[in-house]
Amino acid sequence: MGLMRRDPFKDLLFLQERMSRIFDEALLKYRGCSTAGASWYPPVDIYESEDNLILKAELPGIESENVTIEVNENTLVLKGDRKLQKDLKEDYHRMERFYGSFQRSFSFPYVVDGTGIKANFKDGVLKITVPKLKESKAESIKVKIL
Repeated sequence: MGLMRRDPFKDLLFLQERMSRIFDEALLKYRGCSTAGASWYPPVDIYESEDNLILKAELPGIESENVTIEVNENTLVLKGDRKLQKDLKEDYHRMERFYGSFQRSFSFPYVVDGTGIKANFKDGVLKITVPKLKESKAESIKVKIL
């Protein structure tokens, strides 16, 4: 049996994900949202283009009717529910997929245009495109001293 190399970056990524979840839970409790019943969190990638912030959430096995997206100021809240079929006749040997409700919130580093948000659900991946608000540049104003 050969030696297996340990990847320290993989451990760091795991730690980053755990810390992100802890902060998400704390933020939801601070804002008065209940995390009770939120038993799992879908993995999410967030990146940006010149005009948009893009979120991609992995939601396999979830119907689009069971997902809601809410935007309040510069915070987006993603909620949903993956239901377990109750009429199963199989005896499971292992269940590693998570079921139940989830809720995640994301704060944006930019002012966003909440009216222009678009969401697309394809192949179990929810893609949310959030347009950045074009801020008008402040003009220089000279003030007359009396």
